[in-house]
Amino acid sequence: MPDINSLSERIISVNSLTFDELALEVFRLQFQYNPVYQSYAKALGRKLNEVNNLNDIPFLPIEFFKTKNVKTGEWNTERVFESSGTTQSQTSKHHVYNEEFYLQSCVSGFGEVYGSLQEFTILALLPSYLERANSGLISMVNHFIAKSGKPESGFFLNDLEALRDTLVLLKGRDEKVLLIGVTFGLLDFCEAYRVDFPELIVMETGGMKGRREEMIREDVHEVLKAAFGVSSIHSEYGMTELFSQAYSQKEGIFRPSRTMKVIARDLNDPLTYPFAGRNGGLNIVDLANFKTCSFIETKDMGTVYQDGSFKVRGRIDNAELRGCNLMVI
Repeated sequence: MPDINSLSERIISVNSLTFDELALEVFRLQFQYNPVYQSYAKALGRKLNEVNNLNDIPFLPIEFFKTKNVKTGEWNTERVFESSGTTQSQTSKHHVYNEEFYLQSCVSGFGEVYGSLQEFTILALLPSYLERANSGLISMVNHFIAKSGKPESGFFLNDLEALRDTLVLLKGRDEKVLLIGVTFGLLDFCEAYRVDFPELIVMETGGMKGRREEMIREDVHEVLKAAFGVSSIHSEYGMTELFSQAYSQKEGIFRPSRTMKVIARDLNDPLTYPFAGRNGGLNIVDLANFKTCSFIETKDMGTVYQDGSFKVRGRIDNAELRGCNLMVI
């Protein structure tokens, strides 16, 4: 096993010129020391010495995080991030080797797009996530709030009036304000209040979590723009199974952080990729996942563009049945 501290430092400082080379190094590490990933890769007929570029690397279906303990190497779990789910569904569990590294990765990814957290007041409307003890998003946002150092920064569980009052208070100040919220929470706020705050950054994290009827992202954004008086709505793309995030500043076009690359696959043949410029399933390389699995086949559908940006267009129908039927590994 390589020196963990050295590898984590190289991952945080990775750039477009070194990404593929480092991804191949992480692949070799995970092929050798991650039994779940190794079994899956071997079932596909992959051999370690035959994988020489990013397009040869197999992507682990995300469902494995529901049924397996996905780890590279042997180590003690510091904490477990767990996805939301209904009482009838299994939840994904992502074992965390070092939460501080995860948070460092989050800060780095945010800073690439928005700059220093110390410049922001951060308001969070994430009720469904706060109701769970092991949310990676809550861990990230809580850290962002602490890093901001602003007295008004904080969570607003279901107190929409307090959030309205805080927005009104901050509106007259010459400082950056970020409101990050789960989609249904932001829509609930918009039904109760309107705050004309053109300088506000409104960032939705997606999802109705069973609280509202699903809406397409464009319609959600139109409602939010009207309620807050802003010209665009920002979005965060992340999930329990990933340590890295991507951010969209307008029109739903996401740009991944330096530790993340998105590759589209053929919907009818999940082993065929890249699939640039056309609608496909989204595969994610997340180098920050080097202690679990960095190569994830998601159930999201979208388009990846030549510059590496991407757009999410929904979930894949019958997602549980698609992909290689190797879930018994």
